Amino acid sequence: MHQHKTTPESPIGIFDSGVGGLTVVRAIQSILPSERIIYFGDTARVPYGSKSQVTIRKYAQDDTSILMRYQPKMIIVACNTVSALALDVVRKTSGSIPVIGVLEAGAELAAGMTAIKRIGVIGTQATVCSNAYACAINDLDPDIEVYSKACPLFVPLAEEGFVDHPAAQLIAGEYLADFDERHIDTLVLGCTHYPILRRMIENTVGPGIAIIDSAEAVARRAKETLLERSLLNPSTATETPHLLVSDLPQKFSTLYRLFMGADMPDVELTDI
Repeated sequence: MHQHKTTPESPIGIFDSGVGGLTVVRAIQSILPSERIIYFGDTARVPYGSKSQVTIRKYAQDDTSILMRYQPKMIIVACNTVSALALDVVRKTSGSIPVIGVLEAGAELAAGMTAIKRIGVIGTQATVCSNAYACAINDLDPDIEVYSKACPLFVPLAEEGFVDHPAAQLIAGEYLADFDERHIDTLVLGCTHYPILRRMIENTVGPGIAIIDSAEAVARRAKETLLERSLLNPSTATETPHLLVSDLPQKFSTLYRLFMGADMPDVELTDI
């Protein structure tokens, strides 16, 4: 296990199975504009959400090791599937630096938000089957009822940019109808792609349901952690994120623009 000295100038490392974690990059940039960000998207092996736990745990170790080369002061697991099934692997691989997963951050925000103690969670097959959101929420408050629903088609819809396409609305109606009789007051977007579809999801579940974006939740948690450890970057310059990917799909620049609302900076192709 290699230790390194972290300073406030050290970067924040963020990884995800693909491009979805860019919603986390965007959320971090919005509240911590002077932080250096190293982002690794495992675009060659995406998706993780349909794979076995053994495979997901191996990928989590690989992804963390790639970021550790940059001596980060913190690692953010922007992948809900890895947060659900392999956070311990990330912690073991990264040594003493803080590791924050989108899942706990989202669970914590949701548990504090629900008034009637009824929460819905949507995510990938692996995240939902792991029951990790329900466990994390019930660790905070055992009285909360958690209803989870896998929405596997939301990821390809988000990546096609079908944010208000009739086909996407049909699928959303199909998936989210389950929550109608559950009488939830809070819905967790348990996959980093889902904020792209947020408006459509909100329209489908109707008003009065608080939407928890785990990307925003994890960014807030990152800020608190860096403050506590006196590791906030004092610089006032705004940094462009450094992007690493394991494969450069043709659609990457389009996806970057969709997720970040900006043109893509240089991207580095890295071997796993």
